[in-house]
Amino acid sequence: MGIAGLIIGIFSIIGFFIGLIPLFGWFNWFNIPFALLGLILSIVGISTGNSRAAAITGIVLCGTAVFVGAFRLLLGGGIL
Repeated sequence: MGIAGLIIGIFSIIGFFIGLIPLFGWFNWFNIPFALLGLILSIVGISTGNSRAAAITGIVLCGTAVFVGAFRLLLGGGIL
């Protein structure tokens, strides 16, 4: 589970950078739920203990994508 969270975290960070491009801020509406899924998988991966380093990295990547993506939506008027 930790490795799956890491892979989703990598894709969510890539999606986060796509969402930073002007006129592509709407992409965060798809990226945030995807990153939340990765965050949940990474938390489950930490509890199982198979690959803790990958799970911790997944938590950091997915958490960054969620919080900064939501902040970007807030600044752009996507969340009222």
